[in-house]
Amino acid sequence: MLRLTGATAIVRDARDPGSDTTELWIDDTVVASAPADPSTTPHETLDVGGCVVTAGLVNAHHHLLQSAFRTLPGTRGVPMAAWLPAMATAYSAAGMDPELARVTTLAGVAEGLLDGVTTVADHQLNWPADGDPTGIAVAGADAARELGGRLVFVRGSARHAPDVVEESAEAIVAALAARTTDGMLQLAVGPAGVHSDGEATFRVLAEIAARHGLRRRTQANEQVDVAIALERYGRRPLDLLDEWGWLAPDVTIAHLVEPTPDEVARVAVSGASATHAPGCDVPMGWGIAPVAALRQAGVVVGLGTSGGGSNDAGHLLADARLALQVSALVGPQLPAREVLAMATTGSAVGLGRPELGHLRPGAAADLCVWDVSGVADAGVADPVAGLLWASPGRRPRDVMVAGRWVVRGGELVTGDEHAIADGLRRRVGRPL
Repeated sequence: MLRLTGATAIVRDARDPGSDTTELWIDDTVVASAPADPSTTPHETLDVGGCVVTAGLVNAHHHLLQSAFRTLPGTRGVPMAAWLPAMATAYSAAGMDPELARVTTLAGVAEGLLDGVTTVADHQLNWPADGDPTGIAVAGADAARELGGRLVFVRGSARHAPDVVEESAEAIVAALAARTTDGMLQLAVGPAGVHSDGEATFRVLAEIAARHGLRRRTQANEQVDVAIALERYGRRPLDLLDEWGWLAPDVTIAHLVEPTPDEVARVAVSGASATHAPGCDVPMGWGIAPVAALRQAGVVVGLGTSGGGSNDAGHLLADARLALQVSALVGPQLPAREVLAMATTGSAVGLGRPELGHLRPGAAADLCVWDVSGVADAGVADPVAGLLWASPGRRPRDVMVAGRWVVRGGELVTGDEHAIADGLRRRVGRPL
């Protein structure tokens, strides 16, 4: 067994300050209770003095494909109606295929691991009309596994025919089901939103989810989503999701900006969870989710970065800091520990993964060691709150996934970071 000892704080569960400790035991791939016999000698001891240890961060909403399309001209701070076609043009020029899926997943997962993200949900919405959707899914799954990161692969849809969606989703499940048994890969389904897909697609994917026991994920209430729902149906997005059976406990809704009080209450009653993505919605001017109101109503809220085409980064802790900063604009300011809980347990609950997002005995051994001994943390009264408030752009010293070190001393140990970056640049024709 491995013992981590001497920590400034080990946050076993961000929701419960009383669970903090200074020592942690790891038994193979899971968190263990301290041995009953205090004289038990661990196989290995790691001194984490001057560090805060947390569960691995869970990025509940990403579009890994967009890692290849950051800071594109015409895509920064523009209305969503202009952003969508600009991104579509870039995707078309690059050509969606398994190779692009592989290099973008490698880059996005590597970036996440280096930033403390041990699980990432990839909402893949872009599929070639005459390509190989199963090959794309397999390439992404294999890339994440190669680096040792957990991946939630979401077979999404954006303006695709329901029968095509059904056929490819079933093929992806058949191809990847055997790889989901160890918890490193999870499959889910979900359309981009009511702005892109109609009732038939939502119902087909709901049937597939029920048939295979998959979680469902979608997006709601961003600019285009509201405008098209009103224009096409004369109703708001959540009205349609409710009617189409997509307000339910197995559904997570990303973005959810500017819902009405009645909509907040409706989501809460349904048991659906939400994913806040301030690093996308705030700088793009697309709105702010009222997180305090959602949480007060009883909605479980996770945290996601969304894709590089709107956020330009997959740094979830940076977005947690932004969530703190903007929360006071739409309600009471969120406490730092609540936002840390959103980035860990909140996201994990939305994925239906009770073993992730905390470090209680029996949890998956996914953790981050954050060095708080430097000048950026000098004068910080609460080192756990300081993880978010102090040191913008903070990266962990060490990261473990399923009991395996994937980052040590701030360096990726499961892959060559620069080779991954070079591979992506070459694929999309943007060499240094």
